[in-house]
Amino acid sequence: MNDRALPTNIPEYLEHLRRSLAGADPALIQDALYDAEEYLRSELAENPGKNEAEIIAQVATSYGAPDEVAEIYRDTEAKVQSALRTPPAKSSRSIVGRFFGVIAEPRTYAALFYMLLSLATGVFYFTWAVTGISLSLGLGILIIGIPFVILFFGSVRMFSLLEGRIVETMLGERMPRRPLYSSRGKPLLSRIGEMFTDPRNWSSMVYMLLMLPLGVIYFTLAVTLLSVSLSFVASPFLVALGIAEISSDFDGWIWLGLVDGISNVPFGGPLMLLLIFVLGVALLFATLHLARGIGYLHGQLAKHLLVKTAQYS
Repeated sequence: MNDRALPTNIPEYLEHLRRSLAGADPALIQDALYDAEEYLRSELAENPGKNEAEIIAQVATSYGAPDEVAEIYRDTEAKVQSALRTPPAKSSRSIVGRFFGVIAEPRTYAALFYMLLSLATGVFYFTWAVTGISLSLGLGILIIGIPFVILFFGSVRMFSLLEGRIVETMLGERMPRRPLYSSRGKPLLSRIGEMFTDPRNWSSMVYMLLMLPLGVIYFTLAVTLLSVSLSFVASPFLVALGIAEISSDFDGWIWLGLVDGISNVPFGGPLMLLLIFVLGVALLFATLHLARGIGYLHGQLAKHLLVKTAQYS
């Protein structure tokens, strides 16, 4: 089909739009295809006396031709992302400045919060996926189990969209804001069959299963590193405020412990408090950098497993 010729049916329109958006973010493509199909099919439903070619010709002057719609989406996406993007902190050319500058970036704390939240979401996703898969395998051989299997696969799509919104909000990775309506014009049985052959449904389940071990790792790293670094930083102040005290034993070690004697931490001398403080600050900032790195890598993982670039034929 000539790329400048007006499509004659909805699948052709969507395919033309997808080609016009080639190179754009896959999440943007999914949203654009959803919006276009929803609009076209609503127009078709409101005008039962017209065929798809007439509807497309009619909406081309209002909604736009595929290439025009693609250009609008590209421009709108650039403006929205620019408006939502957190103003960057003043960059520093020095290594020290870049190391300590992470504390001024809001995305750092969002990624750190995601690491803490991931344990809860990981347990939920893993439990849902394992339970759904188990019951689907057990009930799928029965007629009454078929609706359950269909509902389970539908829930996987729903939770993948929900997780995408969490990832985009906290980690800054562009994720779909719309589901896919890629087969609404096909028979019901064909659409149900596509749910089981769609690779993104299966990759979404893999993501849900992975979230439990990843959530445990993220949560453990965040809590352990924050606890150690903050306790190191607080040590001199606890001593100064009388909350903790220093004492020595017969081996010459200096002990820093709570006044009530709940716990003790050995140090090699009073000057070690300063060293522990410095180490605590360094570890704290290293933890913030680690959270940023994990946030970026997890965003890429979520993008790879949860986002589908639709194909139309």
